[in-house]
Amino acid sequence: MRWLWGGILAIAAATPVVAQQPVAQPQLEVTLNEAIERSLQVQPAMIQARGDQRNAGASKRSAYGAFIPSVTVGASSSHRNNSGVDPQTGRPVPPTSYSGNFNASLDLFDGFRRFANIKAASASGTAADAGIVNQRFQTTLETKQVFYNAIATEALVRVADAQVTRARQQLQISVDKLHAGSATRSDSLRSTVEYGNARIALLQAQANLASAQAELGRQIGVDGLVRAAPDTGLPAVPDTAELRRTTVATFPAVAQAEAQASAARARVWAARAQYWPTLSVSYSDIRQGSGDPTLPWFSRYPETVRWNVGLSLPLLNGFMREADQVTASVNRDVAEARASEARRQANAQLTQQLALLATAFEQISIADDNLAAAREDLRVQNERYRVGAATILDLLTSQAALTQAEVNGIQTRFNYLIARSTLEATVGRTL
Repeated sequence: MRWLWGGILAIAAATPVVAQQPVAQPQLEVTLNEAIERSLQVQPAMIQARGDQRNAGASKRSAYGAFIPSVTVGASSSHRNNSGVDPQTGRPVPPTSYSGNFNASLDLFDGFRRFANIKAASASGTAADAGIVNQRFQTTLETKQVFYNAIATEALVRVADAQVTRARQQLQISVDKLHAGSATRSDSLRSTVEYGNARIALLQAQANLASAQAELGRQIGVDGLVRAAPDTGLPAVPDTAELRRTTVATFPAVAQAEAQASAARARVWAARAQYWPTLSVSYSDIRQGSGDPTLPWFSRYPETVRWNVGLSLPLLNGFMREADQVTASVNRDVAEARASEARRQANAQLTQQLALLATAFEQISIADDNLAAAREDLRVQNERYRVGAATILDLLTSQAALTQAEVNGIQTRFNYLIARSTLEATVGRTL
């Protein structure tokens, strides 16, 4: 029996295992705004969205550029191993000859294809602009989820540490009561098990904290653990009445889908332009001669100027026009269906998220009330156990209820913050 009590007292005197290890430099700590700014700069999806916007701008410039003549200039020289003789004049011809050319061409009529391409490019640009707004809020939502999870996990470590402290104190009380003859051996053994379980829970909470901080570091582009600096207060509930009056067409995801459908419709008209004739005009100026050229534009050499006006209409091209027409029509139908689905989904998400937000906010006050009640219940049970009016099971039950109430208090705040952030990502603005 002596070695048994010695082991119990040794467990009671043991301190919780601390997961933190000495580091060469202090841990990076970021606020929510800092985390969002960092993630917007390093997340691949955000970089891709900005790239899509640049590509759309280049495509739009290219569509307008189709109305500008295509211009090319060129020059060349050739050298023979011997001199020739001009058959007309009989004079020797230098072995080196030069030529220069200037060419310009322009389609005067192409079946309105260029206008359709401009409309498609403009719609694609609008979709890219809406896409970058949508991706910005999606990246912000992901960052907030990781950031709030790091805060909640750190709070859960404190809860687990408090649970270890309570279990250690209870174990000491059980041992003291056992020595005094007012408790049974079973009480001290149950307290020992409870203390061991609390220490295991603390170790798991510390491991979860390290994982959450590592995930926050990954999100903001930092190799290592990053601590989330908690804000001073909980943000208020937004005006849900005003949000219910919001038009879903202004939501970034819906605006992007609508613009993509508009671009797909324009591409159908561009495909139909292949059934129209193409009227084009071109101009070329060629100068060629021997001997040293005189700049500019080889003015010593004879000049050949040519104008060309052409009209072409493909009558049969292996049904390529028909295939392009079908492909464009299918893409249009799919884009319009996605736009309709995006509107319906936005309406459903708005209703669901408003309900989740209201529910999460109400749960906070309920969890706070439960926490206050659990703390008072544990205080009462501690006093009752000291005087022998309560059993060890009553006390352990109250301790478990308090721990669960503390966890629920953290979880309800986390749920509210995530619900609020998700609503902001859906409507495309900060609430």
